[in-house]
Amino acid sequence: MVVGAFPMAKLLYLGIRQVSKPLANRIKEAARRSEFFKTYICLPPAQLYHWVEMRTKMRIMGFRGSAIKPLNEEAAAELGAELLGEATIFIVGGGCLVLEYWRHQTQQRNKEEEQRAAWNALQDEVGRLALALETLQAQAQATPSLSALEELRAELQEMRAQVCNTHSAPKCQAASSKK
Repeated sequence: MVVGAFPMAKLLYLGIRQVSKPLANRIKEAARRSEFFKTYICLPPAQLYHWVEMRTKMRIMGFRGSAIKPLNEEAAAELGAELLGEATIFIVGGGCLVLEYWRHQTQQRNKEEEQRAAWNALQDEVGRLALALETLQAQAQATPSLSALEELRAELQEMRAQVCNTHSAPKCQAASSKK
């Protein structure tokens, strides 16, 4: 199941990423054109990104106390627009993953509920069959067994024989020939 679902999920992710790229490009263009968007949305993350990146590079190279110059406005606007575009793609992809996870959880929950219902139905059926078995066993114990019937027949024949011995023989022979 997982093997079949993985290529489909990967294909879906690539499709969403391709669809989100034009959206990210439109956001970048809007960032370049709008002064408000550029000043308050694009520049602060770009300057922060530049500061963190340069600070990390400087520490790796061994320069600890160096001051970092901010990017000029045009470069910062371009970097901010790129960051915003990539963030848009990332958010859309992450949203797809979250939706896929929720869908999978719902399917799993439904499957477990179906299994639980089937299990309960089987338990009810087993209980009903156990009750029917107990009823049949009680009926079987209440009816005389075959050996008990044979014993009764033997006793009956003995009684006939005793009765015949005490009474007249012709009547007993006629009664014994009828059976």
